[in-house]
Amino acid sequence: MTKDHNASHLPARLLASLLLAASLSAQTAPHEAPDPLGRGNPQSAIVHFLEACHAHDYRKAAHYLDTRQLPPAQRGADGPELAEQLEDLLDDTPFDIATLSRDPEGDQSDGLSSAYEHLDTFRIDGKTLDLQLIRVELAPDLHDWLVAAPSLGLIPAAHKLVAESSFEKALPQQLVTTELFDTPIWRWIALLVFGIALWFVGRAIEWGLARLRPGSVALQFQGPARLCFAAAGLRLAVELAPPASLARLYVERGIALAFSLGIAWLIAVVIDVVAERWHSRLDPRVQAVSYSVLPLGRQVLKLSIYLFAGLLLLSAWGYNTSTILAGLGVGGLAIALAAQKTIENLFGGVSVIGDRPVLVGDVCRFGDHIGTVMHIGLRSTRIRTLDRTIVSVPNGQFAAMTLENISGRDKMWFHPSLNLRRDATAAQINAVLKSVQDILASEPKIQPVQIPVRLVEFSESSFHIEVSAYIATTDFNEFLAIRQELLLKILAAIETAGTALAVPLQETFERQ
Repeated sequence: MTKDHNASHLPARLLASLLLAASLSAQTAPHEAPDPLGRGNPQSAIVHFLEACHAHDYRKAAHYLDTRQLPPAQRGADGPELAEQLEDLLDDTPFDIATLSRDPEGDQSDGLSSAYEHLDTFRIDGKTLDLQLIRVELAPDLHDWLVAAPSLGLIPAAHKLVAESSFEKALPQQLVTTELFDTPIWRWIALLVFGIALWFVGRAIEWGLARLRPGSVALQFQGPARLCFAAAGLRLAVELAPPASLARLYVERGIALAFSLGIAWLIAVVIDVVAERWHSRLDPRVQAVSYSVLPLGRQVLKLSIYLFAGLLLLSAWGYNTSTILAGLGVGGLAIALAAQKTIENLFGGVSVIGDRPVLVGDVCRFGDHIGTVMHIGLRSTRIRTLDRTIVSVPNGQFAAMTLENISGRDKMWFHPSLNLRRDATAAQINAVLKSVQDILASEPKIQPVQIPVRLVEFSESSFHIEVSAYIATTDFNEFLAIRQELLLKILAAIETAGTALAVPLQETFERQ
């Protein structure tokens, strides 16, 4: 079809130009030579060429054609006309700007000479017409890409392809001649209708899956699967009803963005499913992993997936991702310096959680305190003391403390000291030693050491007997009951032997 350029298209073209300028400022700045017309690489040259054409500045667009072989008088007339015909060719045929190289040296793997770049191929009357770009030196140290001079002679022949199709002839002419972003409006309508149809098809597939297998894990993948399905379907629709070249560039980028988000979303759902299954198999006492590390790790991993997908997409669009990564590194360093204590506590929490010196519910001694661990978080650990108060210890300090896990004992030590009176005889002491040994041997939960009862020393006021044994229990209440019973039996044995425990010597001085 022949283009109908009218003033009603200016706002749309202005918007497209602004978007294009914003994109190209990041896309080509690191690679282009300082050319005011932006001809530093093949893709940039054609993008700026189409931008000039859409602004109806065909004299400027002619600067993107290698017309040096034309006579000077002929350049002023033929250059703009060839530019307009090339615009029609690129906009009204399935031309994809994204296939052009963004490298200032061009695509070195296309089989052409290093100075040439393939632009597009057309078939007319059984002949193949190949249009090419050429890299020329217009000024010292200034290499620009132009439409090659031999290709200019092929443009008028190829322009015959630009005609209304039989389908467009059957449409109301208002839909064909009215344009939005230099694209006939019927194509936008077709894309919209196709998108709506894809939405309904996706909803129907979801409904069918929900009816077949309600509650299935596969239902969690409905959202990302529908997004990827819609993006793939729209990509096919763009091939059937392609927008103009610049509009197609942004539409395809939007579709690529949606597809990349769908893939990242799909991976994030997989992470959630794996994390939920892992959580269901964790020890209930490992609350720090369940409520702190696992959710945080899951979120960090999902965020990394989205960032990685975004960086890959930006790199594919031509943006300098190394600059973005450098900016993130500087920003991360600034945040780290501003939050040293928070990061110290975070790593302290990771250390406590990973090393697991104590778990939630354990009784431990930390510093001068004894208490029960209530919660191990990423910033602090909360402990209920014997006074029933709750102490919150920053993890940076808690990880550096000497921690005694009292709940980690496999048995408890029974080691009372007996101080017999100084007037006890040797026979009485032997009777006490034998009786205590018999008492320990009669208790089924006692695990005596090699010499469980021994006379260790004697002083001016008493004979010192030491008892050493283990009670095979981890229940502190059971330990208290057994210890009480043993102490009462030992006291009775001392009384039976005819002696008693020594009492502190008290002296009374009377004033004369």
